[in-house]
Amino acid sequence: MPITDFLVKNAELYGDKLCLTEINPELEVKGGWTWKELTLVETAASGPYRKDLTWRAFDDMANQFANLLISRGITRGDKVGILMMNCIEWLPIYFGVLKVGAVVVPLNFRYSSDEIMYTLGLADVCTLVTGPEFTERIQAISGDIPGVRMIFFVGRDCPDFAESLGLAADAQPKADPGIPLTDEEDAAIYFSSGTTGFPKAILHSHLSLVTSCNVERNHHGQTPDDVFLCIPPLYHTGAKMHWFGSLLTGGSAILLRGTRPKWIIETAASEKATIVWLLVPWAQDILDAIESGDIRPEDYDLSAWRLMHIGAQPVPPSLIRRWKKYFPGHAYDTNYGLSESCGPGAVHLGLENIHKVGAIGKAGYRWQTQIVDELGAPVKPGEVGELTVRGDCVMRCYYKDPEATAAVLKDGWLYTGDMAMEDEDGFIFLVDRKKDVIITGGENIYPVQIEDFLRGHDKIKDAAVIGLADHRLGEIAVAIIEIKPEADCGEVEIRQFCEQLPRYKRPHRIIFDTVPRNATGKIEKPRLRAKYGADSVVRKQIED
Repeated sequence: MPITDFLVKNAELYGDKLCLTEINPELEVKGGWTWKELTLVETAASGPYRKDLTWRAFDDMANQFANLLISRGITRGDKVGILMMNCIEWLPIYFGVLKVGAVVVPLNFRYSSDEIMYTLGLADVCTLVTGPEFTERIQAISGDIPGVRMIFFVGRDCPDFAESLGLAADAQPKADPGIPLTDEEDAAIYFSSGTTGFPKAILHSHLSLVTSCNVERNHHGQTPDDVFLCIPPLYHTGAKMHWFGSLLTGGSAILLRGTRPKWIIETAASEKATIVWLLVPWAQDILDAIESGDIRPEDYDLSAWRLMHIGAQPVPPSLIRRWKKYFPGHAYDTNYGLSESCGPGAVHLGLENIHKVGAIGKAGYRWQTQIVDELGAPVKPGEVGELTVRGDCVMRCYYKDPEATAAVLKDGWLYTGDMAMEDEDGFIFLVDRKKDVIITGGENIYPVQIEDFLRGHDKIKDAAVIGLADHRLGEIAVAIIEIKPEADCGEVEIRQFCEQLPRYKRPHRIIFDTVPRNATGKIEKPRLRAKYGADSVVRKQIED
């Protein structure tokens, strides 16, 4: 059963029910739901920008886009890229590609022109759909993108290098193209986050996407009455695969354009959101706003909100303790996954296991896990090894990269590159990325452990630990610390706090700076290494 069948079912069962709402608190615009109206939307000073879509309209739009692609010669197996910010058109475009039997290729909206050209070429994209935020970046390379023969534009003031998607799609029939699909066909190419180098193209089948729908519903119990507040970018597997729980059950979703704490709380209240997926920085910002008095939870009706969950990066236990202080009625879950495992769900904490906060949990629904040593043999509980996972959501391959594929897919197991340990109760704790382990004086230091400890300080907003070269020790641990707004905290206080750690785990250097995170919440350690790797003190140690 291909994933497009779920959309067809929802259009039949819940045709007039609202399924998607886009809200942008910074704009004051309203629009309808047809392709033409979405494109030619007129400004109106009548409240926050808002677009609503029913399940029937969603399916109609997907069919129109699919028929447009077919009319332009796009066929089964062709690659269609999406480079857009979150918007109400995003998912109908995604499903329109799938209905053709083509392969959808979402791109990171932070990519530079060079990265856009690289990823489009790597994935053999022949058609690109983009929006106004990317006009300059696409304009710079529009004549040089290999293989791309069509560019569709979503929005007003269509540039010369593209064709208006709204006008072209609105002229197409709303009938399903009727192309038979199977679970085994290629469906999507996602890109790795690039935190360890240039992104790799990750190929998934329809079976992978369908399985992720069932995993999500099993973990979080979505029903047609749930309202999912979606804030993270749809190009990433995390946001979309959590939304797949709504797709499977016919629930509603809100696409919020913005991450300010007050916007999140106001939207959760006004839209009666029941499930909210946050990244660590956003949860921290909400708590900081509450503690500073900028937000008073009692001023909002948040009674519908039943579940807050976090994924995409290690979650400090101190953060969840703070959250439960202000939102004691919320169920909580941690979700672990990676793009190679079709996003979240390979491991999850479970709503009933909040006493194990700090762990990522146990094998998810229909998943298997193992923690293995360098030779691939399982390690004992309490020992650190590499986390491996197996299930129907595992990628087919790194597209056009058999060497990289062979390095991570072994006997059906996906080697995640994450170092982990399992406790006596079978719960898995992430220790760090394999490539981020710091070896200092022969001792292994796992930065995540130190970062979690540092975030326990009441004046620290965020922390990152990286290894830098040292002539005597090989590497030293360096802590980049972001202090909470208006907090007064210096190096002496931090070092005194770190005396609770074993001596070899204490950071050798303390740097006060902003901790950079990408759009999915992961710390951008390559940026930090590039910024501080050439520091004069470290450089002198290397040169000596």
